[in-house]
Amino acid sequence: MKNVYFIGIGGIGMSAIARYYNHAGYKVSGYDRTPSHLTAELEREGIEIHYTEDIGYIPAEREETLVIYTPAIPKDMKELRYVIDNGYKVIKRSRALGEIASHNRCIAVAGTHGKTTTSTMIAHLFTACGKGCNAFLGGISKNYHTNLLLSKNNLLVAEADEFDRSFLQLFPDIAIITSVDADHLDIYGNIDSVKEAFSEFASQIKRDGILILKKGVEIDLSKVKAKVARYSYNNPCDYYASNIKIVDGGYIDFDINYPGGVIENCTVGVPGWVNVENAVAAAAAALNGGMSAKEIRDALATFAGAERRFDIHVNTPRMAYIDDYAHHPNEISSAISSIRNIFPGRKLCGIFQPHLYTRTRDFAHEFAKSLGMLDELLLLDIYPARELPIEGVTSDLIFKDVDIENKRKITKEELMPLLEREMNDGKIDILITFGAGDIDRFICKITDLMKNVLSR
Repeated sequence: MKNVYFIGIGGIGMSAIARYYNHAGYKVSGYDRTPSHLTAELEREGIEIHYTEDIGYIPAEREETLVIYTPAIPKDMKELRYVIDNGYKVIKRSRALGEIASHNRCIAVAGTHGKTTTSTMIAHLFTACGKGCNAFLGGISKNYHTNLLLSKNNLLVAEADEFDRSFLQLFPDIAIITSVDADHLDIYGNIDSVKEAFSEFASQIKRDGILILKKGVEIDLSKVKAKVARYSYNNPCDYYASNIKIVDGGYIDFDINYPGGVIENCTVGVPGWVNVENAVAAAAAALNGGMSAKEIRDALATFAGAERRFDIHVNTPRMAYIDDYAHHPNEISSAISSIRNIFPGRKLCGIFQPHLYTRTRDFAHEFAKSLGMLDELLLLDIYPARELPIEGVTSDLIFKDVDIENKRKITKEELMPLLEREMNDGKIDILITFGAGDIDRFICKITDLMKNVLSR
């Protein structure tokens, strides 16, 4: 095999695998629907990318070409149909990751939310202490400015994505499950099917391995061959935090309790109580992966987080701006709770872009309740991603039930002019963007605008 061709190369998971094959010396190229910051990075690394469906870009050498596609691509997409019909070896992203992971000791982090930060944190722990690891991340590490880490150490950290049951291609040595909530119901149909998939994932952990399961998450463990341990934010169990103290800027000091010992005087390099919980899970994986308590404590303090995960871009007494990938009601609630903790008594204005028609339909009431924790809401239209519109499903389903007085529905075109007026008039205090669609295209614009206003 000489060529690896990606259909949907610009996705966060796909791009990490593309980088892996490019680093390994293969000729890597691919298609994506729209250019982005991530595709620009890949192009700078020597990967050829095009943005219109055109079979002319697909390597002609069928026997020497592996085609990898993301399940977000429609089944009738022209390039995908061509490679299937013409005898290319065609596999999903999840299978490609599974094959790479099978040659390594694998730490897999699964969960309907929390997995990106936790897997990025684990990768940082092993990298910062000098042991190193290979890591395929679902976000960009702010420590290393990439979603792919490579090492001579035979240890691989992977984000185990439940979408399309992708994580069932992994057979890890150590696995974390951070949460099991109703999500991706367009795939699963109901919460019972979600739980069944996570139970199957847990059953695939190797017999001499360990499942690190968040306390309170209930799935069928009857087929799990590995050891099972529980972790928690601060409820006593196998792994939990204690002596939790909030210090300046929302940073938190704490101890991590584990079987047989305590890692004292820990802090995480990013604020927020949710990162304490993530740190407990990451420490549990690291301890079982061979790191010492001291190595873990030292590395946690230098963790800078992942882009778009509680990502603080501006932080001044006059105004602050935070971006978060949250696109599920529970994620939004958790983020707002952490922000209130860091900025007590300040006014929170949230901009939310719903992601998917099905998710909006299934969780409209829950979204409204979560967004009602804000002081002010700016609600955008639904980002469709892979879906066609559903009759009667708009962001109005959420908007009508948000129980706060200061709420507005706006378009993306209206957003920046509105924010400029509000900032100039001193009406913005803490600004937050939420969503998994293309709201990330506004991050730099909002950051620059706020900094310009603050400089006057």
